[in-house]
Amino acid sequence: MLNAQNSSAPKGLWARFNAMPLDSAPRTITVAVVLCLFCSMIVSGAAVMLKPQQEINKTLDKKTNILKVAGLYENGIDVEKAFAAFEPHLVDMETGKFSQAADAATYDQRTAAKDPAQSIVLDNDPAGIKRQAKLASVYLTRDAAGDIERIILPIHGYGLWSTLYGFIALNADGNEVYGLRFYEHGETPGLGAEVDNPKWMAQWPGKLVYDGAGEISIGVGKSAPAGVDASKHHIDAIAGATLTSRGVDNLVKFWMGEQGFKTFLDNLKKGEA
Repeated sequence: MLNAQNSSAPKGLWARFNAMPLDSAPRTITVAVVLCLFCSMIVSGAAVMLKPQQEINKTLDKKTNILKVAGLYENGIDVEKAFAAFEPHLVDMETGKFSQAADAATYDQRTAAKDPAQSIVLDNDPAGIKRQAKLASVYLTRDAAGDIERIILPIHGYGLWSTLYGFIALNADGNEVYGLRFYEHGETPGLGAEVDNPKWMAQWPGKLVYDGAGEISIGVGKSAPAGVDASKHHIDAIAGATLTSRGVDNLVKFWMGEQGFKTFLDNLKKGEA
């Protein structure tokens, strides 16, 4: 009698689960859900633990690209030590003058551009960036006499599939390009992604951003516009990547124009930055 009562007693949840056939739908679904939850916990935990190192690597990569565009990078160098040669500054994009409103060494311009309190909405937006940070990071290097040697400016804008992030380096006159490179984008491999091909980037050094009247004349395209000296201002478009090339043309003109760094560059040349 006792055994009969025990056999008819309600089974626990685990016992009922074990009693299910191995190929039953409830058992299969339960195992799949538990595995998914376990894996998601592992991934989330790893992401949290690795985030500090990811931020360190992100900052190191940014500094490496600044060194490269300024012509100061060599394989095996101590990036942090080499980067000490740069003067980081913040520029108020409205006045074109240096700003002390934040710490230039830790300021994150990309994050600021997403914050309504630290950015503005662009009505005229040829670069396709939608919002522009009120403050921008700039980096200067000086020669042995203490005079400005290079001016490194952050630039970004939309290509075909993605926003391209990069730097343009200018010589002390604020006009002649020393170098340009993009460090992040999602353009098509073999086509738009050729923006980081050394052969294409090699066209930029020595080109002039502005003409004798101070107007933007540098441009990317299949051919130079009428009246523009191609030897001074023209960059050949990337073969098969018309829209990416047009995006680069738009973003360079935007950041070198009145909405970008032109006022700052003018102030810098006059010693009024």
